[in-house]
Amino acid sequence: MYRTHTCGSLRVENVNETVTLAGWVQKVRNLGAMTFIDLRDRYGLTQIVVEEHSDAAVRETALKVGREWVLQVTGRVLERESKNPKMPTGDIEVAATAIRVLNEALTPPFTIEEQSDGGDDLRMKYRYLDLRRPPLQRNLQLRHRMAQEIRRFLDSEGFLEIETPYLVGSTPEGARDFVVPSRMNPNQFYALPQSPQTLKQLLMVAGYDRYFQIVRCFRDEDLRADRQPEFTQIDCELSFVEQEDILGIFERWAKHMFREVLGIEFKEPFRRMPWIEAMEKYGSDKPDLRFGMEFADLTGPTKGHGFSIFDEAEYVTGFAAPGCASYTRKQIDALTEFVKRPQVGARGLIWIRVEADAVKSSVDKFFSPEEVRALAGRCGAQAGDLVLILCGKKFKALTQLCALRLEVARQLGLRDPKRFAPLWVVDFPMFEWDEETQRYYAMHHPFTSPKPEDIEFLESDPGRVRANAYDFVCNGTEIGGGSIRIHDAKLQATIFKCLGFTPERAQEQFGFLMNAFKYGAPPHGGLAFGFDRLCSLFGGSDSIRDFIAFPKNNAGRDVMLDAPSLLDQTQLDELYLTLREPKA
Repeated sequence: MYRTHTCGSLRVENVNETVTLAGWVQKVRNLGAMTFIDLRDRYGLTQIVVEEHSDAAVRETALKVGREWVLQVTGRVLERESKNPKMPTGDIEVAATAIRVLNEALTPPFTIEEQSDGGDDLRMKYRYLDLRRPPLQRNLQLRHRMAQEIRRFLDSEGFLEIETPYLVGSTPEGARDFVVPSRMNPNQFYALPQSPQTLKQLLMVAGYDRYFQIVRCFRDEDLRADRQPEFTQIDCELSFVEQEDILGIFERWAKHMFREVLGIEFKEPFRRMPWIEAMEKYGSDKPDLRFGMEFADLTGPTKGHGFSIFDEAEYVTGFAAPGCASYTRKQIDALTEFVKRPQVGARGLIWIRVEADAVKSSVDKFFSPEEVRALAGRCGAQAGDLVLILCGKKFKALTQLCALRLEVARQLGLRDPKRFAPLWVVDFPMFEWDEETQRYYAMHHPFTSPKPEDIEFLESDPGRVRANAYDFVCNGTEIGGGSIRIHDAKLQATIFKCLGFTPERAQEQFGFLMNAFKYGAPPHGGLAFGFDRLCSLFGGSDSIRDFIAFPKNNAGRDVMLDAPSLLDQTQLDELYLTLREPKA
């Protein structure tokens, strides 16, 4: 037996017991007469003491061990004279009677502690060492606990966990596919699934009316803090349901997760917000509701005052930043530079400083004090607030102002990761227009059902059609989303036509699904939650990488495994592949 206890389990109740521990050396402190070794495993840390009257072999071993050596220690549990209340095991120590070196270790390239001195790239290269650190251990333990709660809840609701294949056909709509060449089918390729969308719909046709899967998905897209090329979804689909049925089940699920994992009780129903309201009030389809600063439409009252920037703008919008009237000109200039950054893209920033007895703005030349105060009033500004205004094309100005709203909230400390403001965003547009290709694309995916009352506009006015779609949003992050699906082959054909698919192309890419619908498809719908995002939300982090055991870096590389990598020519020949030099 390598151990009788873990390094985090011993307490005062164990005093005078003889125990055996196994783990890694966190730290060694040689005080001459005594040597202290902090022994660590994923359960915690125990202080080992080697005294001057200890066996000579034990003393000799204790003097030579180094950081991250793997040891087995047998000894007697003692109550410490100098206790450490910051450690769960801080009331005891183990007086070693035997130390066995299980493995020596090189000195690690960074400190394996709560706060490491290693940079991101270095810790990614040695991820197996980084994973020994307590923060990452806590993160992966949280991920495990959440996965168990997900399964427990969905099982209680009658869902079956069913696996779907990773090698599927390519459907080049949305993000790029990762493709896999087939040796047995020359010059043909599998694709790794961006999600099991069509497969879970086929399970509904097959009669499995409540399906779920905690599943790996793959998208070849640009990366950021909440994106990885491979990620995990909580994928769900249900038959014989409408939107309210789905929102009801998964609102109960979300409340269950908050309660069981974080101890947070949500008693009130989650807010339901139409997409257009989210955009016009917050400039985002994933609004952060932990704080206010709602937008106001200022387009009408800003026209006709001789200020060409407003007069020529399609839309003018602003919000009141609470308590920011004291901002200096330098601070306001910094906000102006923020909105001018390429990532935001605004041309400039208009401001109004609201005091108890006066208002001051950057457009005083064009507006009377009464008119300026009226603009501030439309934004809900009180004395001491600073109104910030942008203008331009409607949705561009709204998204630019959203970036500013979030930056001001960050400066004011309003984005508390321990507070949660969940909501449902509903009534999304069915399609979005792309200027570059001059065509409509599905805002969600081509199997999303339109609102029944909007079907009549599918061919005459597609931009007017709303989708039976919904997103679960919390703290400014889209955690999940889904829709009621199309189960009627004729309606699906009409949607494909709106998206520019010829009947032949639709049959080629999705014929298997359309043909399946001819054999009795039930009304169905579902949604998928980003499991990595949910873990980072619950763990209070902005990055999903902290909750994935072996993530990729921002270039999509695994620097630990050095992947992707080159293939041997023999492998290329077997796969009938020829490489070419990338264009400069």
